Amino acid sequence: MEVAPGIYSLGDGQGGRVRAYLLDDGQGITIVDSLMAADARLVLAELGRIGRAPADIKHLIMTHAHRSHLGGLARLKELSGAPIYAHEWEADIMSADRVAQPVSSRPYRPYRVWPLQLALNLNLSKHPPIQVDEYIHEGDRVGPLTVLYAPGHSPGHLAFYWPERRALIAGDAVCTWPVFMLGWRGFMLNVRQHKASVRRLAELDSDILLSGHGDPLPAGGAQRIRTALPELDRLT
Repeated sequence: MEVAPGIYSLGDGQGGRVRAYLLDDGQGITIVDSLMAADARLVLAELGRIGRAPADIKHLIMTHAHRSHLGGLARLKELSGAPIYAHEWEADIMSADRVAQPVSSRPYRPYRVWPLQLALNLNLSKHPPIQVDEYIHEGDRVGPLTVLYAPGHSPGHLAFYWPERRALIAGDAVCTWPVFMLGWRGFMLNVRQHKASVRRLAELDSDILLSGHGDPLPAGGAQRIRTALPELDRLT
């Protein structure tokens, strides 16, 4: 689905309606996250639909190392040879040298994601191991994107901003499925960090909002985040 010129949203019914994003800035393809399926079939199908091939992929970027986001990464690396970028605090999870940190086992709103919390804690869904080629940090530029360090959901969680398109890729700091929420409380490893990260994202001059789970918002993204900020005060 084309959200805006050069911005494509890829959805998977698995993993809590997880999303990945394909960006075409005229210099090549940048892919952020890779959905659940290890064969990357949905990403490859979208590439073909827009007349592109794996060889056109220039950057493979990860918001964080939860299984639903990195399932197809190894396959995309194999086919494209493109470098993989992530924060170093997520890298040993991606290489399968460490399992992802357990999250809360307590049910929180939205209750439909509680099975995902339990699945992560039990390490039920494993991904093909993959090595990170380059660590990225706050202020770095990868393809058209500026890197934003946005911890809380995980220690090395990243968001990304495409200033020329006023497009914010928020990762799991913002979710639009099953309802619009400033993150899923059951998955927050550090609530204080998460609050600070979301408030910072709200300050950006963004219009397009691309969330980690659920449909993107093609307009009014920053205002939607700002309107929802009072819900952060209720998080403990």
